[in-house]
Amino acid sequence: MKKRILSGIQPTGDVHLGNYFGMMKPAIELQDEGETFLFIADLHALTSSISPDELRKNTFNVALDFLSCGLDPQKTVFFKQSDVPEVTELTWILSCQTSIGLLERCHSYKDKISKGMIPNHGLFAYPVLMAADILIYKSNFVPVGKDQKQHLEVTRDIAMRFNNRYGEILVIPEPIIREQSAVVPGIDGQKMSKSYQNTIPLFADEKEIKKKIMSIVTDSKGLNDPKNPDECIPYQLYKLFASESQSNEMANKLKTGGYGYGHAKKELFEIFWEHFKPFREKRSEFLKNPDIVFKILRKGAEKARTEAQKNICEIRKAIGLN
Repeated sequence: MKKRILSGIQPTGDVHLGNYFGMMKPAIELQDEGETFLFIADLHALTSSISPDELRKNTFNVALDFLSCGLDPQKTVFFKQSDVPEVTELTWILSCQTSIGLLERCHSYKDKISKGMIPNHGLFAYPVLMAADILIYKSNFVPVGKDQKQHLEVTRDIAMRFNNRYGEILVIPEPIIREQSAVVPGIDGQKMSKSYQNTIPLFADEKEIKKKIMSIVTDSKGLNDPKNPDECIPYQLYKLFASESQSNEMANKLKTGGYGYGHAKKELFEIFWEHFKPFREKRSEFLKNPDIVFKILRKGAEKARTEAQKNICEIRKAIGLN
Protein backbone atom coordinates (compact mmCIF):
# COMPACT_ATOMS: atom_id res chain seq x y z
CA MET A 1 0.00 0.00 0.00
CA LYS A 2 1.35 3.42 -0.99
CA LYS A 3 1.99 5.85 1.82
CA ARG A 4 -0.22 8.92 1.94
CA ILE A 5 1.44 12.30 2.47
CA LEU A 6 -0.53 15.42 3.45
CA SER A 7 0.43 19.10 3.56
CA GLY A 8 -1.45 22.37 3.89
CA ILE A 9 -0.72 26.08 3.63
CA GLN A 10 -2.68 29.12 4.76
CA PRO A 11 -3.69 31.76 2.19
CA THR A 12 -3.01 34.70 4.50
CA GLY A 13 -0.70 36.63 2.18
CA ASP A 14 1.89 36.24 -0.54
CA VAL A 15 3.74 32.94 -0.55
CA HIS A 16 7.23 33.69 0.73
CA LEU A 17 10.66 32.14 0.92
CA GLY A 18 9.94 30.49 4.27
CA ASN A 19 6.87 28.79 2.80
CA TYR A 20 8.86 27.67 -0.23
CA PHE A 21 11.75 25.98 1.57
CA GLY A 22 9.84 24.98 4.68
CA MET A 23 6.81 23.42 3.02
CA MET A 24 6.27 24.05 -0.70
CA LYS A 25 9.49 22.62 -2.16
CA PRO A 26 9.49 19.54 0.14
CA ALA A 27 5.83 18.86 -0.68
CA ILE A 28 6.47 19.06 -4.42
CA GLU A 29 9.52 16.80 -4.11
CA LEU A 30 7.40 14.20 -2.28
CA GLN A 31 4.98 13.84 -5.21
CA ASP A 32 6.91 10.84 -6.50
CA GLU A 33 7.25 9.14 -3.12
CA GLY A 34 3.62 8.47 -2.30
CA GLU A 35 0.01 9.50 -2.68
CA THR A 36 0.07 13.23 -1.96
CA PHE A 37 -2.78 15.41 -0.68
CA LEU A 38 -2.14 19.17 -0.60
CA PHE A 39 -4.77 21.66 0.55
CA ILE A 40 -5.10 25.43 0.79
CA ALA A 41 -6.11 26.03 4.42
CA ASP A 42 -8.70 28.76 3.91
CA LEU A 43 -10.59 27.79 7.09
CA HIS A 44 -7.42 28.22 9.15
CA ALA A 45 -6.94 31.65 7.56
CA LEU A 46 -10.17 32.88 9.19
CA THR A 47 -8.35 33.08 12.54
CA SER A 48 -6.46 36.11 11.20
CA SER A 49 -9.61 38.18 10.49
CA ILE A 50 -8.82 38.34 6.78
CA SER A 51 -11.30 40.19 4.52
CA PRO A 52 -13.46 38.15 2.10
CA ASP A 53 -11.90 39.70 -1.01
CA GLU A 54 -8.40 39.22 0.32
CA LEU A 55 -9.11 35.60 1.22
CA ARG A 56 -10.38 34.86 -2.29
CA LYS A 57 -7.41 36.60 -3.89
CA ASN A 58 -4.85 34.90 -1.64
CA THR A 59 -6.40 31.48 -2.18
CA PHE A 60 -6.10 31.85 -5.94
CA ASN A 61 -2.54 33.16 -5.67
CA VAL A 62 -1.44 30.26 -3.46
CA ALA A 63 -2.85 27.80 -6.00
CA LEU A 64 -1.18 29.70 -8.81
CA ASP A 65 2.18 29.76 -7.00
CA PHE A 66 2.17 26.03 -6.25
CA LEU A 67 1.32 25.11 -9.82
CA SER A 68 3.99 27.51 -11.09
CA CYS A 69 6.63 25.97 -8.80
CA GLY A 70 6.07 22.45 -10.06
CA LEU A 71 3.04 20.92 -8.39
CA ASP A 72 1.57 18.27 -10.72
CA PRO A 73 -2.21 17.79 -10.31
CA GLN A 74 -1.82 14.35 -11.90
CA LYS A 75 0.34 13.29 -8.95
CA THR A 76 -1.12 15.45 -6.15
CA VAL A 77 -4.70 15.85 -4.93
CA PHE A 78 -4.76 19.67 -4.77
CA PHE A 79 -7.81 21.38 -3.25
CA LYS A 80 -9.31 24.00 -0.95
CA GLN A 81 -9.85 22.92 2.65
CA SER A 82 -13.35 24.47 2.77
CA ASP A 83 -14.52 22.36 -0.19
CA VAL A 84 -14.46 19.29 2.08
CA PRO A 85 -17.08 19.99 4.81
CA GLU A 86 -16.44 16.61 6.44
CA VAL A 87 -13.31 18.21 7.92
CA THR A 88 -15.37 20.55 10.09
CA GLU A 89 -17.60 17.69 11.26
CA LEU A 90 -14.54 15.71 12.31
CA THR A 91 -13.16 18.81 14.04
CA TRP A 92 -16.16 18.85 16.39
CA ILE A 93 -15.91 15.11 17.01
CA LEU A 94 -12.21 15.42 17.85
CA SER A 95 -12.84 18.51 20.00
CA CYS A 96 -14.89 16.28 22.27
CA GLN A 97 -11.80 14.07 22.71
CA THR A 98 -9.35 16.94 23.33
CA SER A 99 -8.50 18.30 26.76
CA ILE A 100 -8.16 22.04 27.38
CA GLY A 101 -4.78 21.40 28.98
CA LEU A 102 -3.42 19.86 25.79
CA LEU A 103 -4.32 22.98 23.80
CA GLU A 104 -3.07 25.33 26.51
CA ARG A 105 0.40 23.80 26.20
CA CYS A 106 0.71 24.63 22.49
CA HIS A 107 3.61 27.02 21.95
CA SER A 108 2.24 28.53 18.74
CA TYR A 109 -0.88 29.91 20.44
CA LYS A 110 1.11 31.41 23.32
CA ASP A 111 3.65 32.87 20.91
CA LYS A 112 1.00 34.54 18.76
CA ILE A 113 -0.74 36.03 21.78
CA SER A 114 2.59 37.38 23.03
CA LYS A 115 3.05 39.04 19.62
CA GLY A 116 -0.22 40.95 20.06
CA MET A 117 -2.73 38.76 18.21
CA ILE A 118 -6.21 38.99 19.74
CA PRO A 119 -7.14 35.54 21.10
CA ASN A 120 -10.24 33.79 19.80
CA HIS A 121 -11.54 30.24 19.95
CA GLY A 122 -10.39 29.49 16.40
CA LEU A 123 -6.82 30.45 17.23
CA PHE A 124 -6.93 28.38 20.41
CA ALA A 125 -8.53 25.34 18.75
CA TYR A 126 -6.35 25.56 15.62
CA PRO A 127 -4.55 22.26 16.44
CA VAL A 128 -7.87 20.36 16.49
CA LEU A 129 -8.79 21.57 13.00
CA MET A 130 -5.26 20.68 11.91
CA ALA A 131 -5.76 17.21 13.40
CA ALA A 132 -9.00 16.81 11.45
CA ASP A 133 -7.23 17.87 8.24
CA ILE A 134 -4.69 15.12 8.72
CA LEU A 135 -6.87 12.34 10.11
CA ILE A 136 -9.83 12.65 7.72
CA TYR A 137 -7.62 11.37 4.86
CA LYS A 138 -5.83 8.69 6.92
CA SER A 139 -2.52 10.42 6.22
CA ASN A 140 0.63 8.45 7.04
CA PHE A 141 3.15 11.30 6.82
CA VAL A 142 3.00 15.08 7.28
CA PRO A 143 5.89 17.36 6.26
CA VAL A 144 6.17 20.02 8.98
CA GLY A 145 8.56 22.71 10.12
CA LYS A 146 10.05 22.53 13.59
CA ASP A 147 7.51 25.09 14.80
CA GLN A 148 4.61 22.85 13.67
CA LYS A 149 6.01 19.63 15.09
CA GLN A 150 4.16 20.12 18.38
CA HIS A 151 0.84 20.43 16.52
CA LEU A 152 1.49 17.08 14.87
CA GLU A 153 2.21 15.62 18.29
CA VAL A 154 -1.17 16.97 19.39
CA THR A 155 -2.75 15.25 16.37
CA ARG A 156 -1.12 11.98 17.36
CA ASP A 157 -2.29 12.39 20.95
CA ILE A 158 -5.89 13.07 19.88
CA ALA A 159 -5.89 10.15 17.44
CA MET A 160 -4.52 7.72 20.02
CA ARG A 161 -7.09 8.86 22.57
CA PHE A 162 -9.87 8.36 20.00
CA ASN A 163 -8.58 4.90 19.04
CA ASN A 164 -8.29 3.84 22.67
CA ARG A 165 -11.97 4.59 23.10
CA TYR A 166 -13.46 3.53 19.76
CA GLY A 167 -11.00 1.09 18.18
CA GLU A 168 -8.14 1.34 15.69
CA ILE A 169 -9.89 3.64 13.22
CA LEU A 170 -7.62 6.67 12.86
CA VAL A 171 -4.16 6.40 11.31
CA ILE A 172 -1.40 7.79 13.58
CA PRO A 173 0.65 10.12 11.35
CA GLU A 174 4.43 10.57 11.38
CA PRO A 175 6.29 13.85 10.76
CA ILE A 176 8.69 14.49 7.90
CA ILE A 177 11.09 17.27 8.90
CA ARG A 178 13.80 18.69 6.66
CA GLU A 179 16.31 19.70 9.30
CA GLN A 180 18.51 21.84 7.06
CA SER A 181 15.68 24.16 6.04
CA ALA A 182 12.96 23.61 8.63
CA VAL A 183 13.25 27.18 9.94
CA VAL A 184 13.99 29.95 7.42
CA PRO A 185 15.09 33.28 8.94
CA GLY A 186 13.17 36.41 8.04
CA ILE A 187 14.68 39.79 7.17
CA ASP A 188 14.74 40.65 10.91
CA GLY A 189 16.36 37.38 12.01
CA GLN A 190 13.22 35.83 13.49
CA LYS A 191 11.55 32.88 11.77
CA MET A 192 10.18 34.12 8.44
CA SER A 193 6.44 34.53 8.94
CA LYS A 194 3.60 36.64 7.57
CA SER A 195 2.60 37.23 11.20
CA TYR A 196 5.90 39.03 11.81
CA GLN A 197 5.86 40.91 8.47
CA ASN A 198 9.47 39.88 7.82
CA THR A 199 9.05 37.89 4.61
CA ILE A 200 10.57 37.85 1.13
CA PRO A 201 7.78 37.09 -1.40
CA LEU A 202 8.45 34.66 -4.25
CA PHE A 203 6.72 36.51 -7.05
CA ALA A 204 6.85 40.23 -6.34
CA ASP A 205 8.49 42.45 -8.95
CA GLU A 206 12.26 42.72 -9.17
CA LYS A 207 12.46 46.11 -7.46
CA GLU A 208 10.39 44.99 -4.44
CA ILE A 209 12.34 41.78 -3.92
CA LYS A 210 15.67 43.57 -4.19
CA LYS A 211 14.47 46.16 -1.65
CA LYS A 212 13.41 43.39 0.77
CA ILE A 213 16.74 41.59 0.49
CA MET A 214 18.77 44.78 0.89
CA SER A 215 16.78 45.58 4.08
CA ILE A 216 17.87 42.36 5.83
CA VAL A 217 19.11 43.17 9.33
CA THR A 218 22.84 42.73 9.96
CA ASP A 219 25.26 43.79 12.68
CA SER A 220 27.50 46.89 12.51
CA LYS A 221 30.72 45.24 11.29
CA GLY A 222 32.43 47.21 8.53
CA LEU A 223 33.59 46.11 5.11
CA ASN A 224 37.04 44.95 6.21
CA ASP A 225 35.97 43.30 9.47
CA PRO A 226 35.84 39.47 9.60
CA LYS A 227 32.28 38.24 9.98
CA ASN A 228 30.68 35.09 11.36
CA PRO A 229 28.68 33.36 8.59
CA ASP A 230 26.51 31.60 11.18
CA GLU A 231 25.31 35.01 12.39
CA CYS A 232 24.80 36.46 8.90
CA ILE A 233 21.17 36.24 7.72
CA PRO A 234 21.99 36.87 4.03
CA TYR A 235 24.40 33.93 4.14
CA GLN A 236 21.85 31.67 5.87
CA LEU A 237 19.37 32.42 3.08
CA TYR A 238 22.01 32.11 0.35
CA LYS A 239 22.84 28.59 1.54
CA LEU A 240 19.28 27.49 0.79
CA PHE A 241 19.88 28.10 -2.94
CA ALA A 242 23.61 27.59 -3.33
CA SER A 243 25.76 24.56 -3.98
CA GLU A 244 28.21 23.49 -1.30
CA SER A 245 31.11 25.15 -3.13
CA GLN A 246 29.18 28.41 -3.54
CA SER A 247 28.25 28.39 0.15
CA ASN A 248 31.85 27.73 1.19
CA GLU A 249 33.10 30.53 -1.04
CA MET A 250 30.78 33.11 0.53
CA ALA A 251 31.55 31.83 4.04
CA ASN A 252 35.28 32.23 3.43
CA LYS A 253 34.85 35.76 2.07
CA LEU A 254 32.85 36.73 5.16
CA LYS A 255 35.45 35.26 7.50
CA THR A 256 38.38 36.87 5.71
CA GLY A 257 37.04 40.44 5.56
CA GLY A 258 37.04 42.89 2.68
CA TYR A 259 33.57 41.58 1.85
CA GLY A 260 30.61 43.48 3.20
CA TYR A 261 27.06 42.54 4.01
CA GLY A 262 25.97 44.52 0.95
CA HIS A 263 28.00 42.18 -1.24
CA ALA A 264 26.36 39.14 0.39
CA LYS A 265 22.89 40.64 -0.13
CA LYS A 266 23.67 41.33 -3.80
CA GLU A 267 24.73 37.71 -4.34
CA LEU A 268 21.63 36.51 -2.50
CA PHE A 269 19.38 38.57 -4.77
CA GLU A 270 21.09 37.29 -7.92
CA ILE A 271 20.78 33.63 -6.98
CA PHE A 272 17.17 34.17 -5.81
CA TRP A 273 16.16 35.88 -9.05
CA GLU A 274 17.78 33.21 -11.23
CA HIS A 275 16.30 30.31 -9.23
CA PHE A 276 12.71 31.51 -9.66
CA LYS A 277 13.02 32.59 -13.32
CA PRO A 278 11.38 29.47 -14.84
CA PHE A 279 8.64 29.60 -12.20
CA ARG A 280 7.89 33.24 -13.04
CA GLU A 281 7.55 32.30 -16.71
CA LYS A 282 5.18 29.42 -15.93
CA ARG A 283 3.15 31.68 -13.65
CA SER A 284 2.67 34.18 -16.46
CA GLU A 285 1.24 31.42 -18.65
CA PHE A 286 -1.28 30.40 -15.98
CA LEU A 287 -2.38 34.02 -15.56
CA LYS A 288 -3.40 34.08 -19.23
CA ASN A 289 -5.99 31.37 -18.48
CA PRO A 290 -6.88 31.42 -14.76
CA ASP A 291 -9.83 29.04 -15.26
CA ILE A 292 -7.28 26.22 -15.47
CA VAL A 293 -6.34 26.89 -11.83
CA PHE A 294 -9.95 26.80 -10.62
CA LYS A 295 -10.64 23.60 -12.58
CA ILE A 296 -7.64 21.87 -10.97
CA LEU A 297 -8.88 22.85 -7.48
CA ARG A 298 -12.41 21.60 -8.21
CA LYS A 299 -11.15 18.23 -9.46
CA GLY A 300 -8.88 17.91 -6.45
CA ALA A 301 -11.75 18.67 -4.08
CA GLU A 302 -13.88 15.94 -5.68
CA LYS A 303 -11.14 13.35 -5.06
CA ALA A 304 -10.46 14.58 -1.52
CA ARG A 305 -14.14 14.62 -0.58
CA THR A 306 -14.68 11.08 -1.83
CA GLU A 307 -11.97 9.91 0.57
CA ALA A 308 -13.25 12.11 3.41
CA GLN A 309 -16.84 10.87 3.05
CA LYS A 310 -15.73 7.26 3.22
CA ASN A 311 -13.72 7.87 6.38
CA ILE A 312 -16.26 10.06 8.16
CA CYS A 313 -18.88 7.32 7.68
CA GLU A 314 -16.58 4.88 9.47
CA ILE A 315 -15.98 7.40 12.26
CA ARG A 316 -19.70 8.21 12.65
CA LYS A 317 -20.51 4.53 12.95
CA ALA A 318 -17.79 3.99 15.54
CA ILE A 319 -19.04 6.79 17.82
CA GLY A 320 -22.76 5.99 17.45
CA LEU A 321 -23.95 8.69 15.04
CA ASN A 322 -24.75 6.11 12.37
